[in-house]
Amino acid sequence: MAEPLAYLITWTTYGTWLPGDERGWVEEDTPGIQEAARRRAGAARGRMKEPPVTLDPEQRVVVEATVRAHCDVRHWPLHAVNARTNHIHVVVTAPETDPETVMDQFKAWCSRRLNECDAARGVPRRQRWWTHHGSTKWINDEDYFHNAICYVLERQ
Repeated sequence: MAEPLAYLITWTTYGTWLPGDERGWVEEDTPGIQEAARRRAGAARGRMKEPPVTLDPEQRVVVEATVRAHCDVRHWPLHAVNARTNHIHVVVTAPETDPETVMDQFKAWCSRRLNECDAARGVPRRQRWWTHHGSTKWINDEDYFHNAICYVLERQ
């Protein structure tokens, strides 16, 4: 299979979009957006080990800077990054690297940097900043590539 032009990678912050969420939600290995399920959302909320994460403006800057720095180290062309309060979007070309590995590396490095910043502010270290997994889409054509960049940078 040919290398993709890029990946559109999205992940959410811990506890802000649970299974059963009223906005709809995605279940692994099940096609489509799932309908709200209050009991399921309540059960997921009850299993949480830490409070939900909402990124403040300083944390959003840290996340974006960390993604940029990691792309520089890896020599991955970064086309767009946008850290929101409860999710992050990245459009990146990462030759010979699968998108799950790319996302895992971004999440790990962002967690480290966020914990360092919190330590400097006297805030206890978090174990969980992000939800398990996220969305990893292959971009294989120019129109999708340009639309993904526009979406990440201008439609949030």
